Amino acid sequence: MGVIVWWLFRQTINVQPWQAQAVLPEVPAAAASTSAKTALWVFLGVASSLFALFVSAYAMRLSFQDWAPLPRPPLLMLNTAVLVGASLAMQWTVQGARREDSQRVRRGLLASGLLTLGFLAGQLVVWKQLDAAGYFLTSSPATSFFYLLTAVHGAHVLGGLVAWARATSRAWRGGDPARVRLGIELCATYWHYLLGVWAVLYALLVSNELGLAICSAATPL
Repeated sequence: MGVIVWWLFRQTINVQPWQAQAVLPEVPAAAASTSAKTALWVFLGVASSLFALFVSAYAMRLSFQDWAPLPRPPLLMLNTAVLVGASLAMQWTVQGARREDSQRVRRGLLASGLLTLGFLAGQLVVWKQLDAAGYFLTSSPATSFFYLLTAVHGAHVLGGLVAWARATSRAWRGGDPARVRLGIELCATYWHYLLGVWAVLYALLVSNELGLAICSAATPL
């Protein structure tokens, strides 16, 4: 992940301002779009590797006899539904950007942002509920992995909100339609990725049938 960030910064830091002004107009919009999408997919590949490492560590720790699931917070299902809504709103926004419907783009960005913030707020409420019930970070291996997995996912969501804020600012200022559309498409791809990752994590958190659950409905919160 550090290598990817270094490479992205190197593309701008090592270019002098007078050189950037001379080269920038010669770069086709299609090439810039392809580069941005490639960089995003590379980052998603790195992020996927990170999540895979955490899940692998969890699967190995699960085999120890001292594993004891913590209670299943009922709010997790609602949070999942909110994140699904955020992903759908972002896709709806993409359709508006492709039609150059500025009003639809603004409404879609606002809806997706509010829903995403609602998801994060809901996750914080879940943490607060577990903390109030005495399930702290170091209480047990299950609680440690619960906080770890949800925190890492939440950090990626926060990172996505930074890109969302930039895309929203451009849309409200009436920027170049091609750049606005590209920013929204990148955000939509990232939001769909966040939803897919959360679907996997949610299955690990609550799926008793697979024998992999971190949380158990049989234990009251």
